[in-house]
Amino acid sequence: MKNIFSEEDQGEQERAMQRHFNIRLNIFFFSIFVIFTVIIVRLAVLQFVEGPSLSQQETSMRLKEVPLPPSRGSIIADGGEKLAYSTPIQSLYITLQKDYSKVEDRAEATALAEKLKKVFDEKGDPNGVALTLKEIIDAMDIDYRQNGGFSPRRIKLDLSKEEMAYFLERKDQFPGIDVVEESIRHYDKDTVAVQTVGYIRKYENASTSLPYYKEIRAQKETVPSLHYTETETVGYDGLELYYQDILRGKNGYKSVEIDPRNMVIGIPEVTPPEKGYDIHITLNKKVQLAAEAAIMYQLDWLQGNPVSGKAHPDAKTGYAVAMEVDTGKVIAMASMPDYDTNIWQTGSVSNEEYKKIETNYQNGTITPFSSGRSGHNFESTVLLGSTIKPLSVLVGLNEGLFTTTTTYNDRGIAYFGKNDSASVRNSGSHPYGSLRPIDAIRKSSNTFMVDMVGEKLYKRDGAKGIDLWHKYMKEFGLGVVTGVDLPNEFRGKLEYFTESETALTRLALASFGQQGKYTAMQLAQYTATLASRGKRMEPHLVSKITDEQGNIIEEIEPKVLNEIYFSDTYWDTVIGGMETKINQTFDGFPYDYARKTGTSEQTFKGKNIDNGVFIAFAPRDKPKLAVAVVIPEGGFGASSAAPVARKIFDAYDWEYGLNGVPKKNLLPKDNTDVDVDNKGKSDTTE
Repeated sequence: MKNIFSEEDQGEQERAMQRHFNIRLNIFFFSIFVIFTVIIVRLAVLQFVEGPSLSQQETSMRLKEVPLPPSRGSIIADGGEKLAYSTPIQSLYITLQKDYSKVEDRAEATALAEKLKKVFDEKGDPNGVALTLKEIIDAMDIDYRQNGGFSPRRIKLDLSKEEMAYFLERKDQFPGIDVVEESIRHYDKDTVAVQTVGYIRKYENASTSLPYYKEIRAQKETVPSLHYTETETVGYDGLELYYQDILRGKNGYKSVEIDPRNMVIGIPEVTPPEKGYDIHITLNKKVQLAAEAAIMYQLDWLQGNPVSGKAHPDAKTGYAVAMEVDTGKVIAMASMPDYDTNIWQTGSVSNEEYKKIETNYQNGTITPFSSGRSGHNFESTVLLGSTIKPLSVLVGLNEGLFTTTTTYNDRGIAYFGKNDSASVRNSGSHPYGSLRPIDAIRKSSNTFMVDMVGEKLYKRDGAKGIDLWHKYMKEFGLGVVTGVDLPNEFRGKLEYFTESETALTRLALASFGQQGKYTAMQLAQYTATLASRGKRMEPHLVSKITDEQGNIIEEIEPKVLNEIYFSDTYWDTVIGGMETKINQTFDGFPYDYARKTGTSEQTFKGKNIDNGVFIAFAPRDKPKLAVAVVIPEGGFGASSAAPVARKIFDAYDWEYGLNGVPKKNLLPKDNTDVDVDNKGKSDTTE
């Protein structure tokens, strides 16, 4: 074939190819230059800029910080008595020096456990419970079920002096052994407000059951002083839980160097823990014990003595709260029967011990869970009965349903509903005749409340009357949390929202206290709000927080949650009507006081059973203390609950003075105790 390209064209083609080759070669060398430049710059950055931080990371991979639990702060009553406190003890820990998880090394681990057991048996407290070989091996955790290889294992709590001296003198014979100072929790042996103070449990248990600790575990805290150890004890209920962060303090930590097998090498460095703060609470030990004794005495009395014709053998629980009107300080908070919280000293209890307390370890003054159980298993939250009537009259007055001078003819029964198909009677169907609002409270007229409040609200507002009723209840602390500094507070059971009944029926029943179940704490706040004429104070248990040297860290000031403004005439009418007649119980009481008895009916298998409720504040003109008492299945409140309130008032008057002058300061110094066995009883019906 003939070549169509000339020699000149071929030369030009070769020159073009050479130029392309040179360009590609230059690009290649330039790329190599850039890559090496980047590598050199990166190496410089690693060495001079990131070097220190990388070195620190490398060190942290070799160093582990093992937390050391702090000593908890104390819970101190208003009189200075320590209701919960910790004392130092010495515990034996071991940090494994080798991996015993292999089968061939188990014999060596068992030999070490036997060696420890021999020392415990010879040097330990002869009156203490001896550890078994299995318990020691389990505590060593050689299979790493609970801890890494570098983590110390607690083998024995509360060493005797002989054990401590033996191990300290022979550390070379027990590699990895440490004697560590810890603390053990103690509670007042007089069992003072035990459900309010609360108790402790081990973190490993708390972190799987309480949301508060579940969140802590999920956060995986990186600050060493905030790390929790699995075996440390933490607040689980009451003040112990609510003020956990304050009481716990900050743990120390041991910095240990580990090898690639996760075992300890080198000498550890220790940063000591910081003790938790102390909390000073408003509860007065003597007033609290008077309240507790009064409830237990009253329960015993009701079970064996006829009241209104019969005894009350099923009255087995009782609740009382005493709260200062102007400050919101909770002076007494009794949930009875109680128990000895010292069983939780180590953070756990046996199944047998738990069975003994499972019905009375919770706080019945703020939850529906009873302390123990009444005869028919009633909750601690009961219907208010007639104690709602002062508020019911206030609602009627403020809504213009009647005036302070309106008269009502009480015939002993009130009909309501379609064709008057439903009815409500007074206690004993007693007709009271012509009543003004103030008289309706004094006589505790159910029919007045139904006709003049419940039915009139419905006729004016229809179903919206329920929402209006609820608004007033909340303003007085009923149906909302009171704000008390305790966990798990119950809002109450608002049965007037249950749509199984008509709106008229719900309003009619609510007007005389049969449609809302509330706690004793809510009742006390409601009573204090009546006493202060509309100022709802936040109840609080802690007055101040101090450090180990007594320096004040924080003082808790009174807090007004909301204020209700009514005409002074309305307040005068309602408080003037709080004069329920109570025979004997308050005989000789040196103050004029406002009170309202209550009896709420609760149905059990078709049978109506009466719960006793009582609220009061004193003095009437310058209120200092508000008290609420609930006795499930106790019968009329005047007979079951009022005697408990009287003893609480007496105890407070002795310690603080209802007029500002403590009675204990007016008597001879050798007469220092207030009588809590006032046996005055009442047989007044409502």
